[in-house]
Amino acid sequence: MKNGYAKKKLWSIVLAGGEGTRLGSFVHRWLGRSRPKQFCTFVGTRSLLQHTVDRAARLTSAEQSVLVIAQTHRQEAMTQLDGRKVGTVLFQPANRDTGAGVFLPLTYVRARDPLATVVIYPSDHFVYPEERFLATVREAVQVAGRLQDRIVLLGVAPDRLERDYGWIVPGARLPVAGPNPILAVRTFIEKPTAQQADDALANHALWNTMVVVAPVKTLWELGQQCFPEMVERFERLGQAIGTSEEARVLKAIYRAMPARNFSSDLLQQAPDRVVVTELTNALWSDWGRPERIAEALRRIGRPPAFPLDVLASPFAPISIGNEVGAKA
Repeated sequence: MKNGYAKKKLWSIVLAGGEGTRLGSFVHRWLGRSRPKQFCTFVGTRSLLQHTVDRAARLTSAEQSVLVIAQTHRQEAMTQLDGRKVGTVLFQPANRDTGAGVFLPLTYVRARDPLATVVIYPSDHFVYPEERFLATVREAVQVAGRLQDRIVLLGVAPDRLERDYGWIVPGARLPVAGPNPILAVRTFIEKPTAQQADDALANHALWNTMVVVAPVKTLWELGQQCFPEMVERFERLGQAIGTSEEARVLKAIYRAMPARNFSSDLLQQAPDRVVVTELTNALWSDWGRPERIAEALRRIGRPPAFPLDVLASPFAPISIGNEVGAKA
């Protein structure tokens, strides 16, 4: 990033508080025990969490990064973070869906730098090659700097009908300079029916990666509009950060924290405040199913770190050519 001021104001948020239940039976067959997928090493030597933390560190300093972990996975997370610099590690007292998962770390960024821009990374997704992914994130940061009242999402052009993913139906192209088009958002489709997914595919809709870039003040304003009862609790926490009351207030607000979904309860309620840019020439996959893991590894020509017999179907290598860039 050429602009030093912009880089100084850029923060990373890594979301790792989920339980990974969709892969639960697969992971149990493999490891003989339960483990959320973000802590699993499916390929190479690093877990999805470690990959995501390392990726975020390429854009922001450790001091300007926040990681959210479930309190119940504290020991596992800290073991995996050994030797990695993360500025703030937050242990969420309870899972209250993705709304709280995003606004808890956002509260800490806001308390320290209310004029910051944040990049929010889910920790359980696979991207390859990382250089191309990060190039798109850098562009999104520049767009967020120009469109201060908008949230920028990364979208992916689908190559199949997929009902588990969220879809973004794009609108008109905005007059924003850059290597990739910046599109308005007409609407979002979550958990579509087969017909809705087929229509979305035919109408050039994009998969929603849930990689978010936005000014803190924009996210906070939309949170106040869309789920004020939740944001009010986080405002109380913000006032306690750095005081002897911080830990007590954090536990107290989660006792009655409402469950709100960041996508359906915020993004879908304000599509006019969201724009999308497409992630191109890179592979992105939400590894919520074993077959998606197998397919992604086939496409990049990498062997899995798990035994093949834990898959429901055979793992057969295929030629990927120049599909997603250089070989791993």
